Amino acid sequence: MVIEPKQTTLAYRCPHCGAGIMSAVGIFALGGDMLKLKCTCGKSELTAVLSKDGKVRLTVPCILCATPHNYTLSSSVFFGKDLFTLPCPYTDFNVAFLGEANAVKAELARTELELLDLMEESGLKDFEAAHSDEASLSDPQIRDIVMFVIQDLDAEGKIFCKCAKEENGRQYDAEILEDGVRVTCRKCAATRLIPTDSRLGAHAFLNADALYLE
Repeated sequence: MVIEPKQTTLAYRCPHCGAGIMSAVGIFALGGDMLKLKCTCGKSELTAVLSKDGKVRLTVPCILCATPHNYTLSSSVFFGKDLFTLPCPYTDFNVAFLGEANAVKAELARTELELLDLMEESGLKDFEAAHSDEASLSDPQIRDIVMFVIQDLDAEGKIFCKCAKEENGRQYDAEILEDGVRVTCRKCAATRLIPTDSRLGAHAFLNADALYLE
């Protein structure tokens, strides 16, 4: 009996050129050094490492944020799903995909349409402009969008933290910093920094259903 090695298809979208980067990944490839999935434009790469505890640790470039995000998955999830998506933690927009090849291709195509709509709403003409110096905290529109969403989520009781189960007395502070707005629970000190370095990311944050502090 021949046992086929575990394999999945891994993909992400380059935040600089917008290309969808996809590759088959096997358990043996992860068993060695760090695996790197690079865009042909040379400006972004996704990295994956299989740790000694059997978990896969990913660093994924984000189409909406200036900095990549880190994720940790069990090997059973990494290799055992037909389709598994990894969202940007600030906007819930899917930035990485893994699973069966055709399912990953379909999800890449679907999120591309979402991204094009989002770019149109944000007034951006290309992917590079989403991370240009113009989209910084000095732009009051970006700060106002983020602050509006934070206040709206707070009013609806959709900011969650370590003391989220308590119905009364939850209060949050929103502090404007150079690279974003930091929301902190006054009681348990759980916090989350929402980046304000991307106009595209700020508009995507408009669609956030909740905000989770850690």
